[in-house]
Amino acid sequence: MEFIDKIADWIWSVSTAVVERVLPFTLILVAGFLIIKLVLNILSKALEKSGLEKAAHSLIKSLVRVVLYLLLGLIAASKLGIDVTGIIALASVLTLAVSLSVQNALTNVIGGITLLYTKPFKSGDFVEIAAESGTVEEIGMSYTKLVTPDNKLIYIPNSAVVSADIVNYTVTGTRRVDIAISASYNASSENVLKALYEAAKVPGVMTDPAPFAAVSKYGDSAIEYTLRVWTKAESYWDVHFAINQKIRDTFANGGIEMTYPHLNVHLDK
Repeated sequence: MEFIDKIADWIWSVSTAVVERVLPFTLILVAGFLIIKLVLNILSKALEKSGLEKAAHSLIKSLVRVVLYLLLGLIAASKLGIDVTGIIALASVLTLAVSLSVQNALTNVIGGITLLYTKPFKSGDFVEIAAESGTVEEIGMSYTKLVTPDNKLIYIPNSAVVSADIVNYTVTGTRRVDIAISASYNASSENVLKALYEAAKVPGVMTDPAPFAAVSKYGDSAIEYTLRVWTKAESYWDVHFAINQKIRDTFANGGIEMTYPHLNVHLDK
């Protein structure tokens, strides 16, 4: 009977420990996960209604998610009787050690925060960053995502984005299309300019500022001309290709020769 009483006491003590520690720990975890999910859903809706760029949403949600899970872990650990103060002190030391080993990753995160604050571009802008051009899709915790015109997805580290020259082609709303073309010395400059102005009459070209054409250089084999027109940023490539196509037609209609490099040799008798 004494042995049975000891077993009963042991079972009772274990059950008490489970009820006093493990059960609250489990309840806190379950409630914590539900609360975090609710908070993240509320945050997502708040971000959608805010004026903040969509490219920054994922970065903010990722940072909030990490902080909430760390707090949940500390609260749950305290319910198991673990000294949270010691964990925090140990975490501080580990954080310092980890920060030294993952310095580049932390630099990228800081770069992402810098991009959110300075706002050099927003989601949907066509930009050029570190010799890469594309439409901004997302600013993540570590990388900024660009989609190129040929539908390639490029990941650029945020640290590189912050330190690089950023050219935003969309922010002003308009872009200038510059087209260089050459014509024979035999062609009248007046006729060539007239043909260029005619070629500028394509859909999407703005009338203010008006199209501009001029002689830009006298080359070895031909005279070089420049045609400049303004258009909406989103219409840049459509206008660029349409004008190039029309220049060939207007030159042909005007009898203007589009030259190629050649050399004239004169022999003296």
